[in-house]
Amino acid sequence: MDNPPSGTPEQGELFPDPLLGAGLDGMPDQLVGFRGPTACQVVGITYRQLDYWARTGLVMPSIRGAAGSGSQRLYSFKDVLVLKVVKRLLDAGVSLQNIRVAVEHLRRRGIRDLAGITLFSDGTTVYECSSPEEVVDLLKGGQGVFGIAVSGAMREISGSIKDFPVERADGGSVDETPEDELSRRRARRAIS
Repeated sequence: MDNPPSGTPEQGELFPDPLLGAGLDGMPDQLVGFRGPTACQVVGITYRQLDYWARTGLVMPSIRGAAGSGSQRLYSFKDVLVLKVVKRLLDAGVSLQNIRVAVEHLRRRGIRDLAGITLFSDGTTVYECSSPEEVVDLLKGGQGVFGIAVSGAMREISGSIKDFPVERADGGSVDETPEDELSRRRARRAIS
């Protein structure tokens, strides 16, 4: 896989793309994340897989790693996106060795860059395409059996992850979406 151009921005805000909505509380993605069980549910993997991938360095949480019994890993949105891509590559039969190469490449990219990438694989090698011309060239050459549009995975995750709790790395609370009038009325009736 090609290296990203120098000057590629680092990981940005949670859901920085206008298609995905604004960030949570304006907090940078490095400060707000999701616990392991949430990442598992959103991605469709077991906690055992998540733990193995973290311990072997395949996809480690970028916000907070495990620090002993009872500690909770905290995964950024980008981490969850990479987990989703890993799962799709594994489901397609790509070897773990080739997935590791692809993951390392994805880690170096900013999240905005990832939204423009489509990964193709012939089941052995993973190819990156960021333009329709590159896709056509790849398919003309006989490579590429299946593709993963990273932006599609991003939209899928952002649609489902909003229903899960987020946590700040510093332990502070993240303000929930402001209540609407109907919710406030229901809450008042429930208390009375």
